[in-house]
Amino acid sequence: MGAAGRATGIDGLIVSSTRELRLGLVANAPQFWLLVLVNAFVGSMVGLEREVVPLMGERTFGLDSQTAIVSFIVTFGLTKALTNLYAGRTADRTGRKPLLVAGWLVALPIPFLIIFAPSWGWIVFANVLLGINQGLCWSMTVVMKIDLVGPKQRGLAMGLNEFAGYLAVGVTAYVSGVIAQAYGLRPWPFVLGIAVSLVALALSAFAVRETHGHARFEAAQRSGTTSSPSSPAVRFASLFATVSWRDRTLSSISQAGLVNNLNDGLAWGILPLYFAASGLDVGRIAVLSAVYPATWGILQAGTGALSDRLGRKWMIASGMCLQALAIALFLSHAGFALWLVAAILLGLGTALVYPTLLAAIGDAVDPGVRASAVGVYRLWRDSGYAIGALISGIIADRLGQSSAIGAVAALTFLSGVVVAVRMRETHPRTKESIP
Repeated sequence: MGAAGRATGIDGLIVSSTRELRLGLVANAPQFWLLVLVNAFVGSMVGLEREVVPLMGERTFGLDSQTAIVSFIVTFGLTKALTNLYAGRTADRTGRKPLLVAGWLVALPIPFLIIFAPSWGWIVFANVLLGINQGLCWSMTVVMKIDLVGPKQRGLAMGLNEFAGYLAVGVTAYVSGVIAQAYGLRPWPFVLGIAVSLVALALSAFAVRETHGHARFEAAQRSGTTSSPSSPAVRFASLFATVSWRDRTLSSISQAGLVNNLNDGLAWGILPLYFAASGLDVGRIAVLSAVYPATWGILQAGTGALSDRLGRKWMIASGMCLQALAIALFLSHAGFALWLVAAILLGLGTALVYPTLLAAIGDAVDPGVRASAVGVYRLWRDSGYAIGALISGIIADRLGQSSAIGAVAALTFLSGVVVAVRMRETHPRTKESIP
């Protein structure tokens, strides 16, 4: 049997023939949709905090510094970014499933820490664990779906993955806000997190299957030889430099991901406080906090597939510019109705960008180092949470919340310009993979 007709398991044994191992969404539908469900649970863990935790900092723990309030996002972003890097590199060596299961084990204490926290430091520590959970679990659901579907449906796969995750963020943000409005900020909004982590752990441990062999099978089809986990085609240090700054396309993708999550750090940490200072009650803040990620989540099911037809570059550039416009609209004092429109536009802009960036990374790197490359990209992307929270918190404390919002809008627009000027199209119909 030729190399293109077989795949090697993580223990070095041949585990599948061409008849048994196939790429594509239809061929791997049960596992693909199971991973979509698991990623919805991953998103739910973040959604629980989107509105309630910033308000807890102000109302439960009496923090008057907005930089201090967003400190939980800084620790979350830094931890998630570093975990992404570790997860990507490790997954190319040992497989995907063990990291997915480990991520859910780490998630189990998070709701209890928030419910019983006697001080803000406990909340910060809970978000260290949340960053590890997200870095392991979301990274693996991304990589496993890319493994399963192959190159032709990569945008669709990423759209469905991010659709599930961010729709769940929006739904749980709204639900937790409604519960908080009725029963208080603690403990009931976080009881849902206990159930989510237990169910997701069971599914990941007993129903999800390893997909590392699919990545090696795709690599073998490309090169005619089976990939070796111990000697990838690209050394990690070289790959890190290529994705981060050496290659104009991959570095453009990385900076766009960073700025996208930079403005999400603003939306998570500062906007709920901005809305509250403008006189909105918890119920209306819950609507605004939910509409943005819900719009983002729902529309990604279409925008990911659209990038398979139209290409990646101009969807990313236009999405970043639309995000900048939406953020600037929050500066208007017209009130709830216009802010609702702005939240929808911000979700649309993010939907154009988010799955398309992941698909572009998948286009541009060899399958043998795919998880490592995704890990490097997600390192930079999720650093944006920390950078965005710090920038917006410091500016808000010194110059006011409106200045923080305006600064983030300007950075987001500049990022779109960088993509338009520097990035090359990566769509597989027009661009060969970067070796």
